[in-house]
Amino acid sequence: MTKPAPSSAATSAFAATGLTDRIELMQTFVRIVEAGNFSAAAAQMGTTQPTISRRLQTLERSLGVRLLQRSTHAMKMTEDGERCYERAKELLAGWDELESELRGARQQAEGTLRVVVPHAFGQKQLIGPLAQFMRRHPRITVEWLLHDRAADFISQGIDCAIQVGEVHDPSVVAIHLAEVPRMTVAAPALLEGRPLPRHPADLAELPWIAIPAFYRREVTLTHEESGEQRHVGFRPRLVTDSLYSLRNAAIEGLGVAVGSSWVLQDDVAQGRLVQLLPQWQPAPLPVSLMYPYARFYPARLRHFIDTMKEAMPAVVHKTVGWGALGR
Repeated sequence: MTKPAPSSAATSAFAATGLTDRIELMQTFVRIVEAGNFSAAAAQMGTTQPTISRRLQTLERSLGVRLLQRSTHAMKMTEDGERCYERAKELLAGWDELESELRGARQQAEGTLRVVVPHAFGQKQLIGPLAQFMRRHPRITVEWLLHDRAADFISQGIDCAIQVGEVHDPSVVAIHLAEVPRMTVAAPALLEGRPLPRHPADLAELPWIAIPAFYRREVTLTHEESGEQRHVGFRPRLVTDSLYSLRNAAIEGLGVAVGSSWVLQDDVAQGRLVQLLPQWQPAPLPVSLMYPYARFYPARLRHFIDTMKEAMPAVVHKTVGWGALGR
């Protein structure tokens, strides 16, 4: 059946809508889709849920099509919505590029960029990409702030933050950059006089070191071949919020630890630590770059995002056969 064309009233309404308003309507639709619901989209755009709903209705009425099918518990794009979403992303990207070129941003990105990064990751793994970014853009000054707590973008004037671990804040835009492999380790001294663990259940009998940002009383291990999962419960002997403290305490024999492979791999290679149950892997940790939603992003932020997206996969996999260590 031939789909009816949009009514002349709808066409006239869309034609009468200013260019800025049309862009805002498309931005709202894209944000709804990517945020997953109206309330999260409203939080990211700094407005209210009724405003988001009203903008979507205006866009649908202007185009003469239904873009989203909504019910109490679910939301999905219609066929027209899927086409609109793809084209809207292209149009918005093109518009941002045009704005950047007209402002001269691509030629002379400058100003100060305030970035919050995790302590351990920010001191070692991210310095290379940071140096690459600053060499490319010599007129940009960077404030490199080491914090493991959540960034307060507004009160602290933070432009963006890199976070290791799941992002739960619906009010920010989060770009997934990579996954950080992890391993389970212990010092040889801790294992002395004990049978070497052969199954995840054996780990529960050992003392543990916990890092609450990622685990406190339980870890889940997955068999690399079968995909079988096992939950290991324990009472930690030591709790710390520092990845480097976790590593050093493990070397001292205070307990079993699960940590990022890039921190622990050299100690395993040198015999200071032993990788336990190498076929049973802890889940890798996601790395995300987060920033508050805005109508326009300065070129220095866009360039930084581009650099991190390019560099991060290699950064988190700078390991020396970590899957085979300790076998």
